[in-house]
Amino acid sequence: MRFTRLKLQNWRNFLDADVPLQKRAFLVGPNASGKSNFLDAFRFLRDIAEPKGSFQGAVESRHGVSQIRSLHARRYSHVTVEVEVELDAEGNWSYLLEFTQNNQRLPIIARERVLHDSEVLLDRPDSDDEQDAKRLSQTHLEQLNANASFRALADFFSQVRYLHLVPQLVREPERSVGRPRDPFGGDFLEQLARTPRKTLESRLRRIKDALQIAVPQLKELILDRDKATGAPHLKGLYEHWRPKAGWQMEDQLSDGTLRLLGLLWVFLDGTAPLLLEEPELSLHASVVRQIPRMISRLGARSGRQVLLSTHSVDMLNDEGIAPEEVLILEPSHEGTVVKVAAEDEQIRALLEGDLTMADAVLPRTAPAEADQLVRFE
Repeated sequence: MRFTRLKLQNWRNFLDADVPLQKRAFLVGPNASGKSNFLDAFRFLRDIAEPKGSFQGAVESRHGVSQIRSLHARRYSHVTVEVEVELDAEGNWSYLLEFTQNNQRLPIIARERVLHDSEVLLDRPDSDDEQDAKRLSQTHLEQLNANASFRALADFFSQVRYLHLVPQLVREPERSVGRPRDPFGGDFLEQLARTPRKTLESRLRRIKDALQIAVPQLKELILDRDKATGAPHLKGLYEHWRPKAGWQMEDQLSDGTLRLLGLLWVFLDGTAPLLLEEPELSLHASVVRQIPRMISRLGARSGRQVLLSTHSVDMLNDEGIAPEEVLILEPSHEGTVVKVAAEDEQIRALLEGDLTMADAVLPRTAPAEADQLVRFE
């Protein structure tokens, strides 16, 4: 199950983007080029399709259509998100959602279309919409009584997972908004605690074994609930001269340990597409260098697609990364342009000259006068 193509029009940084997607995709670009906004297109579809989701809620959480619409948009200013999807036994799908806002600034659907193996299952507005314009405030994607013919697609969207764990929110969850499956870690420990006990213990054993490679002093990893407050706490036992004296809770674990733990957990949690923001943050270079191969093994085992943004030289130095897997985001006066590295003649020439992907791609994303920052006083 995976996304095979993404098309965007007037979506945030992107006036017009159309890119194929592999099982792994590495998004590379300067700061503020739109890497997060590219990934947010998939989150937007998930926010509509999940059980308590809605089109209105997905737009509202992004502060309205005017904040979603690209600043580069011209006269035709509708926002369009279109994806092509491969669902194994369910065949190939296409979903298009085009929307704008009315005079009261309320989001309305301009077009919604679903294709299954080239057969049109849905194409709105239809005659019912023409008779009742309020119907265009909701997608059929979010309605159980309307999406029966393409529910497999809606279920796929709803399972998309995004992670950008902020260690401080794991340590102090009261600072989070408290929403379930918070991608920033506000309810990360609750997510662990809601997992069936046998599954939880099995995963924590596997994670502990992996963490010991990066943190050799770690000997045990458990999750307990505080008997007084009921709050879950992650506890790690570290090698110490006093037997059993080296227990530490999540508020004592390093940023790198928490981020790696979160990454390992999400690798084990589900098979739907996974969206990652700069997973290299807080991690040692020797650990970062293993991430592409970990993702490759994950895909081979479960078929899971992983789309991630990165600035890391260590990650992009991996020889197994194909140029078809790297998407380069380049800001321009007409919005950010997205290119596949394999389609760029200059990059292909550099790779054929035995340069690494990092050497071929990252200089293209560096600010032209970054060296001037040293003059800051």
